[in-house]
Amino acid sequence: MSGTSTILKIGAVGALLVAGFIGYSSFNDNATAVIDADAPIVFHRGNAAEPSSLDPHRASGTWENRIIGDMFLGLYTEDANADAILGAAEAHTVSDDGLVHTFTIRENHLWSDGVPVTAHDFVYGLQRIMDPLMAAQYASILYVIQNGQEVNEGAEGYSPGDLGVVAVDDRTLEIHLTRPVPFLPQLLTHYTTFPVPMHLVEAMPDTWARAGTMVTNGPYVLTEWVPNDHITVVKNEMFYEVDMLAIDEIIYYPTDDSSTALRRFRAGELDMNSDFPSQQFDWLKENLPEETHVFPYINTSYIAINNISPPFDDIRIRQALAMAIDRDILAYQVYRTGQTPAYTLVPPLMPNYTPPRSFFEDWPMEERIARAQELMTEAGYSAENPLQFVYRYRDSIDNRRAAVAVAGFWSVIYAEADLINTEVATHYDDLRAGNFEVGDAGWVADYADAENYLFLIDSHSGQLNYGNYNNPEYDALLLLASQTVDLGERAAILAQAEAIILNELPLIPTVYGVSKALVGQHVQGYVDNVLDIHRTRYISLDEEQRTS
Repeated sequence: MSGTSTILKIGAVGALLVAGFIGYSSFNDNATAVIDADAPIVFHRGNAAEPSSLDPHRASGTWENRIIGDMFLGLYTEDANADAILGAAEAHTVSDDGLVHTFTIRENHLWSDGVPVTAHDFVYGLQRIMDPLMAAQYASILYVIQNGQEVNEGAEGYSPGDLGVVAVDDRTLEIHLTRPVPFLPQLLTHYTTFPVPMHLVEAMPDTWARAGTMVTNGPYVLTEWVPNDHITVVKNEMFYEVDMLAIDEIIYYPTDDSSTALRRFRAGELDMNSDFPSQQFDWLKENLPEETHVFPYINTSYIAINNISPPFDDIRIRQALAMAIDRDILAYQVYRTGQTPAYTLVPPLMPNYTPPRSFFEDWPMEERIARAQELMTEAGYSAENPLQFVYRYRDSIDNRRAAVAVAGFWSVIYAEADLINTEVATHYDDLRAGNFEVGDAGWVADYADAENYLFLIDSHSGQLNYGNYNNPEYDALLLLASQTVDLGERAAILAQAEAIILNELPLIPTVYGVSKALVGQHVQGYVDNVLDIHRTRYISLDEEQRTS
């Protein structure tokens, strides 16, 4: 997807003025529509960004997950609260040592073309995503599977067939792990673990995931994809609970511009949108309180730094940039929708984990600024000779406001950032390719465990390690934690690893997030949850309320 970019250069005072004084917009009242009682029930869903792929093994974004999770089903899936429940599997047993997990595939489980879903599809899917030839961005999340890392890294003597997954028979699947994994059910809800239809992928490897060709094993199946306009899915009539689906058709729209999405929501064009502009929050609370949803979220926003690109390979530069950011202003004055200042990568809602503290967290801002200026001076920069670099950020009103504010904070420590914004998908493509100096980013928990955040900067995490950080001591601690069964001991090791990055700052945490959504009062079954996952199979529409 080609992206448009905007370049902005701004000083400290102007930055804070722009960040703090973006005005409110006014909108028309909701339109009243007449709905044919015999027409299909269509759910119009705003979905942040244009997907790069709907192949479960090539996707990497939350906006892709929303669609893929409506079409495919893993061994486990989510309930309305985003808790893990059995999905494609109807039974799950675990060996005494916790290393062998056996799953029984549902007897009545079919692909949307009527072909049975078997254990072989799961083996095929897991081997496919771990095959180094796939270059799957998310493969490292599955290194808990026996031989997973060796297979994915193409170690000598290993092939995908050596992965620790076995189809005992058509309905019995074994997954062999390198260590006990208490969060495995949650991990198996993630799209990286989803099966793909072996019979179709082998026949049409390059085109199987297109509209009109794709077959799925979940509630819905893809029928149309108009790039940068909409994606349509309809009920999968072969789904084992198709009679329980209240929504006949879902149309997903890319809604990078949250202000435009709000106008469309108010006009009745969207039943729901996954975001709203923060500067409209006060107006929304007053005028659309029932439709405006804000909820705690296992999410951290951070600033990615290219650690191998001078001068950002200098720890003094990274520490100075981190110290200069006033996270209180960022959270409470720029975002203003419940975000809180972040000094650690792992967010506070994470169970079985107590994070270390940043060495400058308790310093007053004056002291931070003074120390940051000293570090920049030591590195050779000054008011007369400022560090000049490009700061890339995701294209949205909120991200622009944050980027402008951050550039203002940096300008007082002799760092001048040129701001470049691109569409979300393009932005992350640039980060994964290392095509950046400094850029904003965020991470949403795939499963509720600290490791899911800390693995982002493990040197073995491939493209997810945007800044190419490489610290053998850090990697060794993550490996040790992965081999530690005792949860308390494991948490202490992970905290020791995080302490390293809070000192070296290969990335800079900024705020802990909240989920934000606009949900029509006619939308029933939407449940706020800390993972911000809302599968359409649990949602229904009150058509009378919708048209009133």
